[in-house]
Amino acid sequence: MLSAAVQILAFALALLGVVGATVATMLPNWKVSINVWANIMTPISQMQGLWMDCVWYSTGVFSCTLKHSVLSLPAYLQTTRAAMVLSCLVATLGLCLAALGLKCTRWGGSHRAKGHTAIAAGGCFIAASLLCLIPASWFTNEVITGFLNSDLPENSKYQPGGALCVTFISAGFLLASGVIFCLSCPGKRRQDSSTSTNPDRFILSREEQLRRELQPKIRQSKTVQLQMDEAKQRKPQQDQQEPHRSSPSKPPKDIKDSYSLQEYV
Repeated sequence: MLSAAVQILAFALALLGVVGATVATMLPNWKVSINVWANIMTPISQMQGLWMDCVWYSTGVFSCTLKHSVLSLPAYLQTTRAAMVLSCLVATLGLCLAALGLKCTRWGGSHRAKGHTAIAAGGCFIAASLLCLIPASWFTNEVITGFLNSDLPENSKYQPGGALCVTFISAGFLLASGVIFCLSCPGKRRQDSSTSTNPDRFILSREEQLRRELQPKIRQSKTVQLQMDEAKQRKPQQDQQEPHRSSPSKPPKDIKDSYSLQEYV
């Protein structure tokens, strides 16, 4: 499993990607007109986005018009709108899962559960990046194709705007963070012999170590106890044998009687 610092870096990249994708979805400058300052009297700049069309006049007036009719929009614009909204939702879900899968957090369960959650978050980030890249590429292709079309008048030609650049950068951040989180495989932790990352295994090893340290002392105490028991068993036997050993030293009663008879005689 990856280190906590790398996961925090991936989480920061994912957060930047989500914010960038959300801002790019709301920006009106997905394509910008090329005939800026064409009219000397009233120079204007036209911008078109996913949700509105805006016009900026030389007098400083900036007006926008929302695109109310969905059916009147071209297919690439409808697809881009739906894909960007879905990308923001999936990326937000990935952020929630990534917060649970970070090693530096206490919630999320065990290390193995955190690894699976981090992999799920990585999958969400990769899916969100693809949902950004594919429609943005399609949108850019349509803009460039219309720009290179010689049949269209100059006032109806557009060039890619700044929102497309933000979209591609955000998709790159999401893709990088998704790849990093997908590398948080919990199966790789089984090969690690260190128990510092697993507190349960560390506690078990400490108990085994203490048990091994106490085994010689327990054996010594058992041997001392056995020796004391043997000594206690030997002591009454010796006490029983000592009177039998001292009995021959005493003269028998018959001998004493014979000595007394000889004296009287």
